[in-house]
Amino acid sequence: MLKKYYLSAFYGIEFIFGMLGNVAVVFGYLFCMKNWNSSNVYLFNLSISDFAFLCTLPMLIQSYANEKWTYGDVLCISNRYVLHANLYTSILFLTFISIDRYLLMKFPFREHILQKKEFAILISLAVWVLVTLEVVPMLTFINSVPTEEGTSSCIDYASSGNPKYSLIYSLCLTLLGFLIPLSVMCFFYYKMVVFLKRRSQQQTTALPLDKPLRLVVLAVVIFSILFTPYHIMRNVRIASRLESWPQGCTQKAIKALYVLTRPLAFLNSAINPIFYFLMGDHFREMLLSKFRQYFTSLKSFRT
Repeated sequence: MLKKYYLSAFYGIEFIFGMLGNVAVVFGYLFCMKNWNSSNVYLFNLSISDFAFLCTLPMLIQSYANEKWTYGDVLCISNRYVLHANLYTSILFLTFISIDRYLLMKFPFREHILQKKEFAILISLAVWVLVTLEVVPMLTFINSVPTEEGTSSCIDYASSGNPKYSLIYSLCLTLLGFLIPLSVMCFFYYKMVVFLKRRSQQQTTALPLDKPLRLVVLAVVIFSILFTPYHIMRNVRIASRLESWPQGCTQKAIKALYVLTRPLAFLNSAINPIFYFLMGDHFREMLLSKFRQYFTSLKSFRT
């Protein structure tokens, strides 16, 4: 019942709001942004990752609503790959954004090598390759399985495969894909606080530096609220499938709690566009100016 009503409704809301935000962002970067910097590169890759994930949601929504998967094994595996690739690329790109914000405070004229656009492109390519290597082993656990009604179902990762080996892999993925990036982000948040404190002691105004700090705080909050429950319940859900785990109501409760955390983890795809409008670099002004120009020309054409 949770899958049929909760997941289909929640993913439907994410699809609507996520598409509106990410289409506007992709449009803004492709047609409005002229001078790109490292932040723009990371944010554009983040928007592409979110957009790819959102394109897979209609299949998931339909399958959960109809309680069957009609697209075959290939699309089942590719759908799960895009879903988890989006999760871990989002985490890494947000981490590099926090690093870039700290460097912007230290080097406001972007003279550091890590702030170069070319270096950011290399980092982005490395992120995609790394996440692919992290996620590929997961695909060996996933496939569509027949149901009692004669249809098939695309089982999620935590509910499929051998739980013994799946748990080992999931714990490693949690460490490498989530805990380490979270630690890096918290570290640079701490570095920002120390930097601002020193600036205030030197009686130098810190107002221009409030925005980078606020962005990193927002990213840390997103990490904590959205990603932590999912990773905890994913590992608990896999562990509950082991033979040594006692069977009964506890196992059903764990499965239900795991289902509740799944769409929350991917809510970041609808929230991430907030970063584009808070990042500065005149992105919001350029996007609104482009839309005003478009509607003005459309109005003139009609008259």
